[in-house]
Amino acid sequence: MDDAVIRPYRPADHAAGRRLWGELTRQHRELYDEPGVVGGDRDATFDGYLTRLELSGVWVAEHHQAGVVGLAGLVLVGRSARVEPVVVTERHRGRGIGRSLLGHVAGQARRRGISRLTVAPEARNVSALRCLHAAGYDLLSAVELTLDLRAPATGRDRPTIDLHELHFRS
Repeated sequence: MDDAVIRPYRPADHAAGRRLWGELTRQHRELYDEPGVVGGDRDATFDGYLTRLELSGVWVAEHHQAGVVGLAGLVLVGRSARVEPVVVTERHRGRGIGRSLLGHVAGQARRRGISRLTVAPEARNVSALRCLHAAGYDLLSAVELTLDLRAPATGRDRPTIDLHELHFRS
């Protein structure tokens, strides 16, 4: 896993957490040409995220040379939970760090007696979908559909998904 260790978030990780949150927000903007939405909340900030009452834990991936390069959190929803967010800095993606964070969060959820763990990646984030699938997230449990009320973008290559013989853009 590229010499990164998964450990609990500490207050000293705050600047790195904010930087990672910013990367996640920028990536969303690039994917959707709109203001970043993390966890479904346009006004979300890393500081606000840390104060959520349903937040059960936050872990970081710490690289021996680069410092904190990844972050994942566990948000309780009744007897279930969500992984929110999961982010690895761009320079360290593709090295198994995201899968390690996801595995660690799943282990923590099991210890807490959680019966179901979900994650909601952006539909256009193919690398995140591949990482999540490789980490065992292969049960499709919900679909969120959007009606884009803006004028459709022209000349853009939109990835597509077929589900139950229906064709969707992402």
